[in-house]
Amino acid sequence: MACNEPKKSDRKGKKKMVKACSGGTEKLIHYGSTGYGHNYSAAARKSFRARHKCSTAKSKLTARHWACKDLWGGKGGSTKSSPKGVKGKY
Repeated sequence: MACNEPKKSDRKGKKKMVKACSGGTEKLIHYGSTGYGHNYSAAARKSFRARHKCSTAKSKLTARHWACKDLWGGKGGSTKSSPKGVKGKY
């Protein structure tokens, strides 16, 4: 598996996995729960990034870094609607 390239996870209950490589250290990380939507609105993206302090997630060897970068980063805007349990500002 190539370093720092996310792909679909083979672990039950997780969305993605990545072989994180940084400073000579390699670590297999599974992240993102399959029961939750991700990146489905600007408000949800903003709330997630604030709640998980994505601006300070610098280490590639953490699931937080990969969730912030891969699942909740960028412009986003999934074509799917909000999850059924989420009402209100999202």
